[in-house]
Amino acid sequence: MTYQCPLCHLPLQRLDKQWRCENNHQFDNAKEGYVNLLPVQHKRSKQPGDSAEMMLSRRTFLEGAHYQPLRDRVVSLLDQHLSANAGALLDIGCGEGYYTSAMEQGLNARRRIQVYGLDVAKVAVRYAAKRYSDVAFCVASSHRLPFADASLDAIVRIYAPCKAAELHRVLNSSGLVLTVAPGPRHLYQLKACIYPEVQLHSDVEESLEGFERISTESLGYNMNLNGKQAFDLLQMTPFAWRATEAVMAELSQRESFSCETDFVISLFRRIAPAIDS
Repeated sequence: MTYQCPLCHLPLQRLDKQWRCENNHQFDNAKEGYVNLLPVQHKRSKQPGDSAEMMLSRRTFLEGAHYQPLRDRVVSLLDQHLSANAGALLDIGCGEGYYTSAMEQGLNARRRIQVYGLDVAKVAVRYAAKRYSDVAFCVASSHRLPFADASLDAIVRIYAPCKAAELHRVLNSSGLVLTVAPGPRHLYQLKACIYPEVQLHSDVEESLEGFERISTESLGYNMNLNGKQAFDLLQMTPFAWRATEAVMAELSQRESFSCETDFVISLFRRIAPAIDS
């Protein structure tokens, strides 16, 4: 399988250090191994996606294994439901590759599957590609996936946005979508440091047009963190935009910080004919 040109949607072919389509649109393959398929006209800002500081905090926090139960459950569900001849999986919003690399290692124990990682943040993809050479990484928009129709067997979407129509387009006739969303009490104690009144996350189940729900489950546990770990957790979440300098300083100086996780993991299968985008 190959990438699709984000400008004209023709297949891209790898030629030495470039990817090129028949219309001669060219995209350089970076020395780290990823390809940037986000044309400037598709960008919403000069540097879309997470900043380098956010990426560093997320990388440090995840490497502390605080979300390893989630990572392990995601890989287990995919391994259970993917067929032995599944050939391609995409991780949307892959970041620095923490979950993506685990999928590549875990799923290839029983099959030969190419795992792709996609993110809009170039700084994160650069780090991921440099560290995890067995995964094919690209910088691209989740709203314009650079893959041909019916070319993927599965898509993983951990907090990442993507329209159902686009997921439907790139998946084959029985393709899977695995989503992870915050449950009602996810990071409740962290939110309580910032907001005077904590609003619980919605418990309304997500639906995807053109897909049937196979399963939905909750995964929750308590994390016991030190101040540095709590600060990194804050920095990798959207709550950081609302936190004051005083809150950040107080949190980082704590000896301990106890915080709940509450993940909702859902699995869907493509069932319907093509739907309108």
